[in-house]
Amino acid sequence: MNGVHDMGGMDGFGKVEPEPNEPTFHHDWESRVMAMVRVMGANGGLGIDSQRFARESLPPEGYLASSYYKKWFLAIEDQIIASNIAGADEIAAGHSLRPSPPLPRGKFTLDDLPRISVRGSFGRDAKAPAMFKPGDKVRAKNINPLTHTRLPRYVRGHVGIVERINGCHVFPDTAAHGKGENPQWLYTVVFASRELWGDDADPTLKVSIDAFEPYLEKAE
Repeated sequence: MNGVHDMGGMDGFGKVEPEPNEPTFHHDWESRVMAMVRVMGANGGLGIDSQRFARESLPPEGYLASSYYKKWFLAIEDQIIASNIAGADEIAAGHSLRPSPPLPRGKFTLDDLPRISVRGSFGRDAKAPAMFKPGDKVRAKNINPLTHTRLPRYVRGHVGIVERINGCHVFPDTAAHGKGENPQWLYTVVFASRELWGDDADPTLKVSIDAFEPYLEKAE
């Protein structure tokens, strides 16, 4: 979707200022939010792609005003309510007010911790040969879906060169909305900066992105 989250290539936000010796978490609550998100994903109820779409769907004013983990918190809260795992009244109360529906994989124990702590593999067997090969000239399709996509706005409609084939993986655009894994080939595609931003761009710079096959078409 074309939300405020898709900020790549946009002007007016200033340069990125890395924080020296940045800690993993700035506040204790951030680690708890991360734990909640990982558990909900590992349980099978709220996968990584649906979680990303929930963050993208936050109102712009809330998204821009929130820290990284605050976005996670607001999105997982919305998902929990939308999935009827808990009600808005229960979240406001800070505890359950009625029995919750069963989770897809039941309750976790300490024995499940190693699995929950490690991100799963998204590689899948291919159903067809890859359409493109390294060196091919391709154009990123000019799509504007209302649903989740991993294709950045700033490359849409522009021509790049396939650098690498990264195997076949779960397709986020369908997985985010419960429409199946629909495995697709994933490519690294490199774009010249002036192809993306015109003559004012630094000609010595290039941008590489990972793009799924449905995002691409052959370019002359």
